[in-house]
Amino acid sequence: MAQKIPATVVTGFLGSGKTTLIRNMLAQANGRRIALIINEFGDLGVDGEILKGCGDEACKEEDVVELSNGCICCTVADDFIPTLEKLLERGSPPDHIVIETSGLALPQPLVRAFNWPDIRTRVTVDGVVTVVDGKAVEEGRFAHDTAAVDRQRAADDSLDHETPLSELFADQVTCADMIVVNKSDLLGAEGAARLAQDLSEKSRDGVQVVKTSHGELPIAVLLGQNAGAEDDIAARHEIHHHHHDHDDDHDHEDDHHHHHHDHDHDAFESFVVTCPEVSDVAAFQARLSELIGQYDILRLKGFAAVAGKPMRLTLQAVGPRVDAYFDRPFGPGEARQSRLVVIGQSGLDRAGIEQALQG
Repeated sequence: MAQKIPATVVTGFLGSGKTTLIRNMLAQANGRRIALIINEFGDLGVDGEILKGCGDEACKEEDVVELSNGCICCTVADDFIPTLEKLLERGSPPDHIVIETSGLALPQPLVRAFNWPDIRTRVTVDGVVTVVDGKAVEEGRFAHDTAAVDRQRAADDSLDHETPLSELFADQVTCADMIVVNKSDLLGAEGAARLAQDLSEKSRDGVQVVKTSHGELPIAVLLGQNAGAEDDIAARHEIHHHHHDHDDDHDHEDDHHHHHHDHDHDAFESFVVTCPEVSDVAAFQARLSELIGQYDILRLKGFAAVAGKPMRLTLQAVGPRVDAYFDRPFGPGEARQSRLVVIGQSGLDRAGIEQALQG
């Protein structure tokens, strides 16, 4: 069966920095073809024009689709699903799909749409990224310009949920696989750390909280989360029930193990570690998961040779989750060794990580 195309859902209120985050991502695409579905309506936004003007191979004009008939979560069947199907039916489908939601959208109904029979076999939700305006959240406003949000609400005739901003924000946090605290430079180091910790405590187990300014986030961190969000929608329950088609509300009392990171591009680093053959795959995965927590590693990916196995083992870790599968045989003369790329905030204990992986 053909591999599913990954899709990233970017949510957050008007003015949080979603479009800037996406522009920065496109600048790092390096030949990867990314299709954009932009949900704006009325005459409130210029996101589509900004992104269409990027002049980049990663985002050709035909790969940018605007949904202007209203809030994406209220027009799933009539607007979003047909748009997604058209993208998939193209002669050369994209490598990745990024969906920028309206600031008023509930992310859960959109994620549930990926379980539609004609969609589920072809696309998977790589991750839900919630962008927050750090300063506005700290001040309890949630959005930089609440009057603009009210105008956006009034302009959308299709909107069928009258949800307070605080509840919308809670839904966006509950559904997230990654929370990006944007404009963290306006908070100061201590204020940004406090807000990141607070958001960690309000989100699900394993959710990563990262702090940034000006929407700068390495593409290796933003994409490739492999969350399969459509498969665990029950864990991403809505806080409220003012919208059509809801799941049952599920209380969750998970222990929270989160990572939050300060960064701009210079504040990230990556390096490759070469290790000997692995004798026990399960034990190796468990060790990787332990190292990720111990050394605050954000991403870990690569390949391993397993003793007695002709196939190469592919490994990818996001947060504490380590996925592994055998992808292909080792080629003639190819070294039977393991090579892992480690990505994290600058200042990683490289020597300690190398020693732990090679031991």
